[in-house]
Amino acid sequence: MEIWLNQSSADGFILLGIFSHSPADLVLFSVVLVVFTVALCGNVLLIFLISVDPQLHTPMYFFLSQLSLMDLMLVCNTVPKMAVNFLSGRKSISFVGCGLQIGFFVSLVGSEGLLLGLMAYDRYVAISHPLHYPILMSQRVCFQIIGGSWAFGVIDGLIQMVIVMAFPYCGLREVNHFFCEMLSLLRLACADTSLFENVIFACCVFMLFLPFSIIVASYSCILRAVLLMRSAQAGKKALATCSSHLTAVSLFYGAAMFIYLRPSHYRAPSHDKVVSIFYTVLTPMLNPLIYSLRNREVMGALRKVLDHFRIGI
Repeated sequence: MEIWLNQSSADGFILLGIFSHSPADLVLFSVVLVVFTVALCGNVLLIFLISVDPQLHTPMYFFLSQLSLMDLMLVCNTVPKMAVNFLSGRKSISFVGCGLQIGFFVSLVGSEGLLLGLMAYDRYVAISHPLHYPILMSQRVCFQIIGGSWAFGVIDGLIQMVIVMAFPYCGLREVNHFFCEMLSLLRLACADTSLFENVIFACCVFMLFLPFSIIVASYSCILRAVLLMRSAQAGKKALATCSSHLTAVSLFYGAAMFIYLRPSHYRAPSHDKVVSIFYTVLTPMLNPLIYSLRNREVMGALRKVLDHFRIGI
């Protein structure tokens, strides 16, 4: 095993990518770069607004700032390397770089999935128990939720990264993806990976359905609370505060379930690469837009910053 590991670490891998140099793919590559830039700026701006505006110093926006940080790290984990490889014509990635991509990707996806689930619980407490909200969602509880989300993802990412990179790899060592995606990399292994792939599938089911069950339970309770409200206006306002989160959840879990919960004989590398673009680039761009354009408090904070900037000029 040690000889194989040393050989693997010396050789690195080739990322086949998703784009060729045809005119159509050049246009698509340019679109991806634009989406990446919007995702980068949008998440940085949202984190900045939440940090500088006192009205946004609430549990919901604290969680949202962490979600933006995860999205920011996720999009920076894959797109810059893909862009460098495409523009330079060099498709190689080192053994260490590949391992780091896998570790960061699994960690961030796991952390974001759990955080989205716990954000649903936050909305449940805010709507169903508004008088007890400051106690139930105290600063200590918020830090525990954030710390637990990060720890959950990082531990899972480290375990999977170490195991995947310990397999021997041989042959052409060409990864049919635009980043070191774990399942695509395992296809190159010179050993039997079926047991580990079954374990990965079980982990994905757990990592997706644990937070998803929290979301379903939380929104079932929210719906019940809204139906019991005497004021229709209050019910509409309560549902409006949940709409952005529900949209983000649908985007995240829809793509994740499509990639990782399909039987292996239904998987096609071309489909996985397209959905991965949606998952790693488009969703991180849409999240800040969803939470800002549909949120008066965030838009109000943005106007304050712009007004302050104009006065300063």
